[in-house]
Amino acid sequence: MRLALLCALLFVSGQAFADTCTLVMEFDTGRVLKQEGDCDRRNSPASTFKIPLSVMGFDAGILKGEDEPAWRYKPEYKSWNEAWKKTTTPRSWLKDSVLWYSIVLTGELGPKRFAGYVDAFDYGNRDASGDKGRNNGLSRAWLSASSLQISPVEQIDFLRRFLNRELPVSTKAFDMTVAIMPLFLLPDGWTVYGKTGTGFQPLPNGAFDRTRQFGWFVGWAQKGERKVLFARLIRDERKENSIASFRARDALLAELPALLKP
Repeated sequence: MRLALLCALLFVSGQAFADTCTLVMEFDTGRVLKQEGDCDRRNSPASTFKIPLSVMGFDAGILKGEDEPAWRYKPEYKSWNEAWKKTTTPRSWLKDSVLWYSIVLTGELGPKRFAGYVDAFDYGNRDASGDKGRNNGLSRAWLSASSLQISPVEQIDFLRRFLNRELPVSTKAFDMTVAIMPLFLLPDGWTVYGKTGTGFQPLPNGAFDRTRQFGWFVGWAQKGERKVLFARLIRDERKENSIASFRARDALLAELPALLKP
């Protein structure tokens, strides 16, 4: 009876129709608190790429502070999301996951510097070229079905090196990226720093399969000196009406308190 009820709940939630990886690891020791699913398979980073992109922007001096530069939305950005059609700052860029701000920032970096950072960060497969044959890496590389790919294991490794300050960037780049990360408060004094990312899975011909989303939630939880790294990736196997990254985020935030107990 309990098994039947569990299966029914999974069916309702949509999780029975998703390929999900969950990886939760102690920052200091590398002890795995939870590992479930295929966490070595690479996927587009989507908006989780805003974490390394923030590091690049602050290191290059293009991003100045939590609220500077404040770039105004322009009609030529052709944003599909009405919520993005406003003046945006580094803080609101990460909070609202504003795509056009990322593209303006990569344009300021330029192709050589952008690709150089991706390579120096050893980020995923390090391929910043963009869609094959289209020379659009500055606007597309990290998005659905494009060139840049990263696994949950590699997401955790990047976050570990970021928090250890092992990337070849300035102190300000580390400090300011942490300062603008979206925050979530958990019981018992834990603070979660995390970034979502959503897109559509690719078809064999490279086009988007708009019936199947993928969704990320990556980051770390911190209480005092203790830090715990996490990555969750959902790949839907059927059409869902809710946003995959929000499902990944909400499910992991619900699970973390139990995993974080000493």
